[in-house]
Amino acid sequence: MAKVKEKEVKETPLMKQYNAIKAKHPGALLLFRVGDFYETFGEDAVVASKVLDIVLTKRANGAASHIELAGFPHHSLDTYLPKLVRAGNRVAICDQLEDPKEVKGIVKRGVTELVTPGLSFNDNVLDKRKNNYLASIYFGKEVLGIAFLDLSTGEFMCAEGLQPYIEKLLQSFSPSEVIYSKSNKSRAQELLKDQYSTFHCEDWVFQYDYTYEKLTKHFETNNLKGFAIENLEYGIVAAGAVLYYLEETEHNEVRHISSISRIAEEKYVWLDKFTIRNLELVYPQQEGGIPLINILDQTVTPMGSRMMRKWLVLPLKEKELIEERLRVVEYFFEEEELREGILANLKQIGDLERLISKVAVGRINPREMNQLKKALKITVPIKTALESSKSESLKKLADRINACQFLLEKIDRELQEDAPMLIHQGGIIKSGVDADLDEYRGLANTGKDFLISMQQREVQRTGISSLKVAFNKVFGYYLEVTNSHKDKVPLEWIRKQTLVNAERYITPELKEYEEKILNAEERMIAIEQKYFMALVQDAAEYVSQIQQNARVLATVDCLLSFAFVAKNNNYCKPKIADTDSLEIKDGRHAVIEKQLPVGEHYVPNDIYLDNQSQQIIIITGPNMAGKSALLRQTALIVLMAQMGSFVPASYARIGIIDKVFTRVGASDNLAKGESTFMVEMTETASILNNLSDRSLVLMDEIGRGTSTYDGISIAWSIVEFLHNHPKFRAKTLFATHYHELNQLADDFPKIKNFNVSVKEVGNKVIFMRKLKEGGSEHSFGIHVAQMAGMPNPIVLRASEIMGHLEKDKAMNASKDKIKDMPKNNYQLSLFDLDPKFKETQEMLENIDINTISPIEALIKLNEIKKKLEK
Repeated sequence: MAKVKEKEVKETPLMKQYNAIKAKHPGALLLFRVGDFYETFGEDAVVASKVLDIVLTKRANGAASHIELAGFPHHSLDTYLPKLVRAGNRVAICDQLEDPKEVKGIVKRGVTELVTPGLSFNDNVLDKRKNNYLASIYFGKEVLGIAFLDLSTGEFMCAEGLQPYIEKLLQSFSPSEVIYSKSNKSRAQELLKDQYSTFHCEDWVFQYDYTYEKLTKHFETNNLKGFAIENLEYGIVAAGAVLYYLEETEHNEVRHISSISRIAEEKYVWLDKFTIRNLELVYPQQEGGIPLINILDQTVTPMGSRMMRKWLVLPLKEKELIEERLRVVEYFFEEEELREGILANLKQIGDLERLISKVAVGRINPREMNQLKKALKITVPIKTALESSKSESLKKLADRINACQFLLEKIDRELQEDAPMLIHQGGIIKSGVDADLDEYRGLANTGKDFLISMQQREVQRTGISSLKVAFNKVFGYYLEVTNSHKDKVPLEWIRKQTLVNAERYITPELKEYEEKILNAEERMIAIEQKYFMALVQDAAEYVSQIQQNARVLATVDCLLSFAFVAKNNNYCKPKIADTDSLEIKDGRHAVIEKQLPVGEHYVPNDIYLDNQSQQIIIITGPNMAGKSALLRQTALIVLMAQMGSFVPASYARIGIIDKVFTRVGASDNLAKGESTFMVEMTETASILNNLSDRSLVLMDEIGRGTSTYDGISIAWSIVEFLHNHPKFRAKTLFATHYHELNQLADDFPKIKNFNVSVKEVGNKVIFMRKLKEGGSEHSFGIHVAQMAGMPNPIVLRASEIMGHLEKDKAMNASKDKIKDMPKNNYQLSLFDLDPKFKETQEMLENIDINTISPIEALIKLNEIKKKLEK
């Protein structure tokens, strides 16, 4: 007890208050407001000084004790906060809850917000073109629940399913932070694999009854049937935990989270995590690579860009919904004047979705309120343009836009056009809105005019040419006289402060006007704040309408983007069919064709697949011939079509696909102890265990990670399995360098052989990149090695071995052939491989470099050349 008392004596009152608040938020870095600064102490100060590159000092903490200290001015919070959050820190912002002027002793302080990677309104923390999701995961025995919330927009979703589905959703939505229950830490780590910022809550938070009540209380409903999640037990638990976490982080204003939706698995194409990665839909696999979103996303609003990202990872399966999007894209494609008119307006809208969220939580500033007014104003001509179109779909969209006329007029009537960002700066509310405000404003302005006239008057009266009237917070208004004019100061002036080169004085007249001016300014700011807060409250009544406007405008933006991309890149409108066939004519790869050198054109190809006659296409051909690009472009064309986009082809008829699986490219996971082959087999197993009748399967070079016999055997049996599956006829493109698989087409009616053609000109190979019927006999791997710059001796030796093996292609004779392989003496030079080179070597050895003339050298060189050409 004595030690505790001793510690209490040593602690200053300020540090005692700090420690009490810090104890409530042990995992967060605490920004502690002291006067005009945010300070950090102890370990927090060490972290902050490194992350923010600010000075680390020490301050006294009572008797014989010091503590590390690092701080920055409070007005720089928006500069420093994003850096701390991006570094993965949870940041508790502790503000002064009382006016220091009106308090004796220590000011009351408290945490007003806890900013985490997944919870922020700060524009500098958020990426405008991406959602900032907080995810919550509930671990059942087999089924998992998941919820996603973007606090900055109010979007709230939940789902449940087996682990592969949850992994896929995590990859699709890419949350900035994930929360889970404490007891499931090891399962969470296994699932999340250090890819996300995480936080664990107590187990009692993830209880069904508690979370169900949390949701119904928040939405003020008796049940959750209206949101179509009533029976989603695991999803409800995950979603309720999100609301608990908001309370814990002091996010209490959450009116903009007005609904929750179910991520309906049955509505969207199944894309497993491997496929999203392999097809490079949102992120490139290689540094400097370009994902599909970079081509398709030509949106002009932040909310349009965020919606495009969701459309990309959640392509549709419902024919009518797909066709409705395609009809609008076609209309925009053809109506250039309408398209350009709407685009010009959309470009000025800004981030309407996040602006209205700031209104809901009371964080909008006057400048942003003017941006909201501008967005509402511009929404009106967009609504009119959509209404006047001949498209029923666009008219339906127009009908969902609310003009918010009352709010628009109120902001326009009351808010100054050039209102500053900060409320206390004044000049927010227009003249004519409030009589008292106008009176105080006039007094403040005339008061300042009076000070100018007083200064001029006193200069003339006293002859002090350098006299100036100034103001500071300590003395108020004062007259400043330089020392050279000190003898001219009138007797009635009262000296207030002596400086090195000047004296400062006050007069009764000056103090009287100071009081009037300062009172006027204080009252003026108080009235302006009252009006602005009332304006925010009025705007808060329109949160749900403006959120709906933002969603409609985002939809229009995405569809305009599709039309723009289609027009610029010569895409065609795909036909969406109920059949099980997939027909593409002159298909191209949307990304690769944009990366080709100037003057080079992408070689288009046709693909036809169905469930009856051509279910599986085995594609052979050399490496680098374009097999992988052909596989990927087929999947991208299908997905683009089912997103509602036109596609890079001259014709496309898409029988709706419900699952797309890809196994392309090597992706070693050596850090986790898995070889290329193990990763390949894991991904392939995932495909074969999740097939459906409308699946599209793309397999590239299956089995190459093991021995030739193993590889051929595995690839062969996979193709057989896909062909003979008792339930499902998955449409499959199977690219391989095992030419032996071409034999399968002889035994199985729905398997067809194709190859990517090449042309041999002398010893060179030209890749034609054209798909044609029939199998390929050669892989041309040695030619590719030569093109890659492989040393010539290796290329020649490989050709020799290849020639020997090709004399007898029977697989059972391969071992004998390898035993009979001509041996290579590695000590021999390049010339030992060919008699011509041997002669050339002898000629070169007989030349004396030191005595030969240039003319003789040229003659000898010509002789060597002729000898090699024989």
